[in-house]
Amino acid sequence: MADIPFIAIVDDDDAVRTSTRRLISSAGFRAGAFASAEDFLHSSQLQDTACLIVDLRMPWMSGLELQQLLTTVDCPIPLIFITAHGDEETRAQAMRAGAVDFLDKPFGDEVLLKAVQAALQCAGGGR
Repeated sequence: MADIPFIAIVDDDDAVRTSTRRLISSAGFRAGAFASAEDFLHSSQLQDTACLIVDLRMPWMSGLELQQLLTTVDCPIPLIFITAHGDEETRAQAMRAGAVDFLDKPFGDEVLLKAVQAALQCAGGGR
């Protein structure tokens, strides 16, 4: 089972977390959902994560702050941002920092799954 990529979803919206986790699981991946960046960082899944789907705006630590922290501690997890509050400047900032994609909510299932496949290719874990 360890050869099946683990996709982490970090979003403070319970409905988004649940539906995204179900979608990722239905596509054949292992999936875990976390209500905050802190929950993800303190989880036992950090080192196993092949792709991180993260909300841009969250309490305490934003998706951009999480991206910066992971870069600082040399933990290169391919990251996909999802947001209902994106703008071109923020999108450009995230992409310059290495994000694989930046999706505006609501997004289609196929759009997200395509982004996950691209992230796994970046990580060398594509199926």
